[in-house]
Amino acid sequence: MTSHADLLRVANAAVDIARGILLRTEPGRITSKGDRDMASEVDYAIEEAVREHLAIHTPEISFLGEEEGGGTPEAGNQTWVLDPVDGTANFIRGLPMCAISLGLIDGKEGVLGIIDLPYLDVRYSATDGGGAYCGNRQIRASGTRSLSEAIVTIGDYAVGDNSEERNSARLSLTGQLAGRVQRIRMLGTAALDLAWLADGKTDASVALSNKAWDMTAGVVIAREAGARVVDSSGIDHNFDSTATIAANAHVLPELLPIIHRALAGSAE
Repeated sequence: MTSHADLLRVANAAVDIARGILLRTEPGRITSKGDRDMASEVDYAIEEAVREHLAIHTPEISFLGEEEGGGTPEAGNQTWVLDPVDGTANFIRGLPMCAISLGLIDGKEGVLGIIDLPYLDVRYSATDGGGAYCGNRQIRASGTRSLSEAIVTIGDYAVGDNSEERNSARLSLTGQLAGRVQRIRMLGTAALDLAWLADGKTDASVALSNKAWDMTAGVVIAREAGARVVDSSGIDHNFDSTATIAANAHVLPELLPIIHRALAGSAE
């Protein structure tokens, strides 16, 4: 099975399973993964169910999940990448901003993505060259022409090892954006940041990180909606990037120098 249309059908069925688990199950026991980082029983249950479904229907494709790991994407291979609950902290507290994010990487590049927002009853999807959709509605990134008119989402502040050092750039970026943009938002889920960027609800998404399970699906959806997605240097984003910056072609040139200054200041 190689066509994107066939793979999208398999992926949608897998996400249907995941959505059902999330909506009918309480978070359950919370497992600490480190400093202020956690997973719920639902995270593990979804990952196990999706892994099993995909192994049956696409045994030739490897799998990488946030909670249990798996194969590393490499040239010549395809890899499913899953974040079973993106925004676990939101999910545990009953906040509706959480997502199931399933992407497919071919080599180092994302080629398919699904982001389901169970509590909002919305699903985004895209395949490489096939456009981006919210349900059956094709979506496009915003046409906002100036950073001063833009709503910008930023990723969560860092936790764990070296969090104070890593947050230096994030805090600097927040401060510099505050005086330049229309509004800043922190939604607590990278998948939602990128989906709403693709749907024109926001105008830019900045995350000074790149974990495949967080970003793969959203990057495909954002690109297919007409946004540019790059790393902090402005080079096209892929699996090996260290940051994930997405915006339309008008806003991105204004945004990148601010990110560069924030990163340079934190390194001094």
